[in-house]
Amino acid sequence: MQQSHAPRPLPLFLELVRTVAAADPQLAAKALAGLASYEAAARLPERPPRPVLARTGGATLRDCGGSGPPVVLVPSLINPPDVLDLDERVSLAGAIAAMGRHALLLDWGPAAERGELDLGGHVEQLLLPLLRDLPGPPALIGYCLGGTMAIAAANLAEVERVATLAAPWTFSAYPNEARNSLLSLWATAQPAARELRALPMEVLQSAFWSLDPKRIVAKFARFAELAPGEAAARRFITLEDWANEGEPLPYPAARELIEDLFGGDLPGNGGWRVSGKVISPALPCPLLNITASADRITPAAAAPTGTTVKIDSGHVGMIVGSARVELHQALAEFLGAPCR
Repeated sequence: MQQSHAPRPLPLFLELVRTVAAADPQLAAKALAGLASYEAAARLPERPPRPVLARTGGATLRDCGGSGPPVVLVPSLINPPDVLDLDERVSLAGAIAAMGRHALLLDWGPAAERGELDLGGHVEQLLLPLLRDLPGPPALIGYCLGGTMAIAAANLAEVERVATLAAPWTFSAYPNEARNSLLSLWATAQPAARELRALPMEVLQSAFWSLDPKRIVAKFARFAELAPGEAAARRFITLEDWANEGEPLPYPAARELIEDLFGGDLPGNGGWRVSGKVISPALPCPLLNITASADRITPAAAAPTGTTVKIDSGHVGMIVGSARVELHQALAEFLGAPCR
């Protein structure tokens, strides 16, 4: 059976296009043309998976090359880890390896194998055991929710240093409208999620899209103007395929994320506990927070307290766009490594 490459969830995307069409029918028409081109585009062969260095349950540490002290890249639970190792040319993991560090990418694994874990459980039962398998305390680089979880890990285990990339901590810094919208969405989705023991990724995708619907439509309209096969078109396809994939969020993790973090702002209020310990960004090791000025997924104001580097970019652009050069330089300085 041929895999569908339509955006998930497609009905919501079409509703966004319909809404935008009322004010800009030309933009809506281009977006639909872009959608058709995206669905029909040929996909490049998948890259061979990186070798597995360590495994705990369904979670793995994948070896992305390099030598020297280990650096573990901790992705969000919401999308696949691939964005941190996108391709041969665009790879944060590859950049870390080029800095003279051993780059290791965490893959949280199938949701079915961690279905009863909340956020803290993912840290305690998956991340920490993988870190203990390493020859020495690693540096952690956490992206989005992975940064929040990296700080939790650094509260519970010895690590060399921590860098967070577009990571939320003070959830009360999100616009009230966005928080209330997510809580309303959760109220509707929770009964089915509790029954399924998982929150489908499409539900969270719809929450992200609602933050800036015109931008979602506009990016497909821009894609319609690209020549098939050109580098920008291939990168768009790779990123959209990544964004439309992903495991469901285990129900306990979804409940904690939405109710305790977005709803109660437990991290920002000093009330988030993992293993009975209050989790704080006041770490015994160096901490660097890198924020993106145009980030709608994690507003810069929501970042953990501490030393901060601000990059003029969006949430994903800081990882895979031209702004990644500035990101790599900031990380190289933080890790004490040359940036090549």
